[in-house]
Amino acid sequence: MKQFALFAATAVAALSLAGCGDQSGGGAGATRDQIRAVGSSTVYPFATAVAELFVQGNPGMKSPIIESTGTGGGMKLFCAGVGAQHPDIADASRRMKKAEFEQCAANGVKDIIEIQVGVDGLAFAESKQGPGLKLTPKIVYEALAANPYGKGPNKAQTWKDVDPSLPAIAISVFGPPSTSGTRDSLAELILTKGCETDPAMEELKKKSEDEFKATCTRIREDGKYVDSGENDNLIVQKLGANPNAVGVFGYSFLEENKDTLKDVPINGIEASYETVSTGQYPGARPLYIYVKKAHMQAIRGLQGFLDTFAANWNPDGALTKRGMVAAPEDVRKKSAEVVKSLSVLDGSQLK
Repeated sequence: MKQFALFAATAVAALSLAGCGDQSGGGAGATRDQIRAVGSSTVYPFATAVAELFVQGNPGMKSPIIESTGTGGGMKLFCAGVGAQHPDIADASRRMKKAEFEQCAANGVKDIIEIQVGVDGLAFAESKQGPGLKLTPKIVYEALAANPYGKGPNKAQTWKDVDPSLPAIAISVFGPPSTSGTRDSLAELILTKGCETDPAMEELKKKSEDEFKATCTRIREDGKYVDSGENDNLIVQKLGANPNAVGVFGYSFLEENKDTLKDVPINGIEASYETVSTGQYPGARPLYIYVKKAHMQAIRGLQGFLDTFAANWNPDGALTKRGMVAAPEDVRKKSAEVVKSLSVLDGSQLK
């Protein structure tokens, strides 16, 4: 078993943790013989599937620890430092933010490997007994925004209040919490797009980026949107109990529960393997894992774990059978090269 001897320069070099110094604060005795990943609830089932395959292909290795903390929560844990008490991998249902990259660097996490492992769709769903809603980013924004277009608190009570073509049933949406990458995707891919249908919002963006973001992405807190935690299965259960409600979660959960749920089209496009993989679906988004290069030699099996991911993310691979959408061929090729070369993220393209 290798040790993180983070206070001895020679030991650091031996473990390929050069340059990390004593950032982890774990002391010379800190050790770990299991891979540890934290983060996205959407990536969680795929990471656990890879963990199972990894153990099957590497007898004697302990099963990796995979924790569902939400993308934001996972990034905080990942960026807290280098060393055995900090996770090796952050699973993410959105790209790392510039602020997170900078926080990582401030804590000594300076060589980060970014790997896109697949694609997912931000799905909207309702019970099989649901009313058959058809939504657009504009409708979703006007139904859920705390302060639509900056004109005052949201007073819409029913979907008909938002759009006359919709039924007069109460707005009730079960969705992810603020720590979730799925919530970030909802804000970026749907709410902001809906908000931008008002020309005045473009002027607001030029005037104040912060005010624009608050106006376009802050969700009402009067009970119309229900934060359902980092448990997409709980949302599925709530939709079963309330046929008029809408759920927001990763496409894979819709696919897994097609026996009880049906898709709510966005802009007339249903979430399907084809529409998500080609990017036609408005809620399509990439899925990532982030890995500390400083841990690659220090944590036994970490390279093998990444290799297992790469071996199973093809269209006919084990991960697609679990519900993940394979990334386009050029993306898979680039990601496979990153797994092989362990090239690091420079952060210049992050937002």
